[in-house]
Amino acid sequence: MPKFSYVAMDSRGKETKGTLDVGSQNEAISRIKDMGLHPTRIVQVDKDKDKTKAKPADTKGAPAKKGGLHKEINLNLNIKIPGLTDRVKSKVLTTFTRQLATLVDAGLPLLRGLRVLEKQEKHPLLKKIIGDLGASIESGSTFSEALAQHPKVFNRLYVNMVKAGELGGVLEVVLNRLAEFMEKAQKIKGKVISAMFYPVAVLVVAVTILGVLMVYVVPKFKAIFVDLLGPGKELPQFTQIVLGISDMIANHFIVTMSVLIGLFILFQIFIRTKAGRKIFDRFKLNMPVLGPVIKKVAISRFTRTLGTLISSGVPILQALTIVKETSGNVIVSDAVAAVHESVKEGETITAPLEASGVFPPMVISMVDVGEQTGALPEMLMKIADNYDDEVDNAVAAMTSLLEPIMIVFLAVIVGSIVIALFLPLISIIDSLGQEGSGPGE
Repeated sequence: MPKFSYVAMDSRGKETKGTLDVGSQNEAISRIKDMGLHPTRIVQVDKDKDKTKAKPADTKGAPAKKGGLHKEINLNLNIKIPGLTDRVKSKVLTTFTRQLATLVDAGLPLLRGLRVLEKQEKHPLLKKIIGDLGASIESGSTFSEALAQHPKVFNRLYVNMVKAGELGGVLEVVLNRLAEFMEKAQKIKGKVISAMFYPVAVLVVAVTILGVLMVYVVPKFKAIFVDLLGPGKELPQFTQIVLGISDMIANHFIVTMSVLIGLFILFQIFIRTKAGRKIFDRFKLNMPVLGPVIKKVAISRFTRTLGTLISSGVPILQALTIVKETSGNVIVSDAVAAVHESVKEGETITAPLEASGVFPPMVISMVDVGEQTGALPEMLMKIADNYDDEVDNAVAAMTSLLEPIMIVFLAVIVGSIVIALFLPLISIIDSLGQEGSGPGE
């Protein structure tokens, strides 16, 4: 009869290990549940031995078969594109987390749930990672330890929340909280992206129109002006500027693109420096139109992340460290670092939050009340829910404000080019009128 090794948790979250002589894994699960335990890992003990016995002999260096040539062609092209093959989109990861939370909450053992998800997963990288997670758990690692082996997919927030759930024996609760957290974060991200679609589309149209005007239309007008005005007559200053820009774009395209690419590279280098990143992140929080939305998203992310971590059992100092690393904004990160030092010294959270200048008085007051009443996680989640609604309103206001701004911007640019082209025509018409009225006087 097969022998199974198991790891299970009792009602208090204490881990228990042992072996069972049963006919199948399902029978082992039933036996463990009858003992009042919750199984987290079940492995057949003699499975590895069977695999070793069944392993085929190494044919490396074996002689070729008599009467023919023995060839083995291995076309395993392992091509990795940085940024594409080593990433899993947050939407895909959110779906995986929700499915795993549902399976574990329904009473399915973690390892079996991972095997089920591995079979149905379509994303190739995530499918491989799920298989690796199952293999790590089978070899004796905890789920959080297995997740930590893939830091590019599962960040510290994910790993530490799972670890807290394992230690507290409430893994299914933590997975549900994590799934809800990721779903709400994905929802906010989707709203911001959808709000940015219109201005980006208008900018693409504007750049296309400007390119056509500057490369094809304006140079033809320049030739007409030279023929009509003749030598020795200058064009209006504004017209000369527009013609100069057109000439630079049309006849010096490579140089123009090189300058633009160089400026973009310099900007990227600047924001990678500590001082540059701080200046750029502060500008993002205070910039017109987009600034209020970015600030509300940052506050919602900070409060929801911290509230989710604390309510999941992660120690507050460790939770603040994770929030600092996942804030996405240096200004917010510095504020969280100040909060960490304040809590470490036994002080309150509210003082460094107020000193940062990022968080409004309402947020500081609610955090203060939550800290004094001992209901900080609940208060943080209420702030996050409130700011989710604020983000919705801010996105709607931003969208309604950006539409006329972009239309006016496009009209000013195109109108300026048209005016620059008509100024010489007006001068030519005036000069022709003066010449026509001269003999009659």
